Amino acid sequence: MNHAESKARRMRPQQFHETVGLGDWRVVGEGACAYFRTGSFAVGARFVQAISELPGVGGDHPDVDLRQDGVTVRLITVTDDYYGLTERHVELARQISAAARALGVPADPSAVQTVQVTVDALAGPRVVAFWRALLGYQDRANSGEDLIDPRRRGAPFYFQHMDAPRPQRNRVHVDVWVPYDQAEARIAAALAAGGRLVSDADAPSNWVLADPEGNEACVGVAGPPGPADAV
Repeated sequence: MNHAESKARRMRPQQFHETVGLGDWRVVGEGACAYFRTGSFAVGARFVQAISELPGVGGDHPDVDLRQDGVTVRLITVTDDYYGLTERHVELARQISAAARALGVPADPSAVQTVQVTVDALAGPRVVAFWRALLGYQDRANSGEDLIDPRRRGAPFYFQHMDAPRPQRNRVHVDVWVPYDQAEARIAAALAAGGRLVSDADAPSNWVLADPEGNEACVGVAGPPGPADAV
């Protein structure tokens, strides 16, 4: 596949959410994710085996996390020049969902999320170099401000450029990416637990919250579908 073909096959989160047949899946910052409630490790292992036998699965390399009660699957392309979704993930997602249904395994879209650590950086390249060495991470494609775990297990780090320190603000905060249809409930739960809303200026894609001591965190949503879109 040449560069032009690869670029043409890329998908934005909203495009993915608007595609028919992907109701089990949500894009949550780090690719498209689905959680399947297997109920046991043995059923989960059979489901993972079924995924491994899908045609063409080797070329897309889904990330699969098998636990006692469920399996999380993430679809994302990681190359030297791209980090995101492609059109090929649509058919693979449908096939994985079909394999789950064949085993009687239900999906729970509300259970997926990804977490990112964001660092305010005045001297970006020097700060990034330190964290790259400390974490054993690598640069994300086409970004000098993002580091990712090459084994795709640890939370990614984003280095937010600052022209000057902002007073009364923590320099490191957590971004929690949740499904587009779970953001309101997650924010409400955080507020009920003693948090406060700092800013909703970027809603409905991002909200800034703070805990009772002022430590900030963001809730993010990737590409919610339009009101008339089917899933």
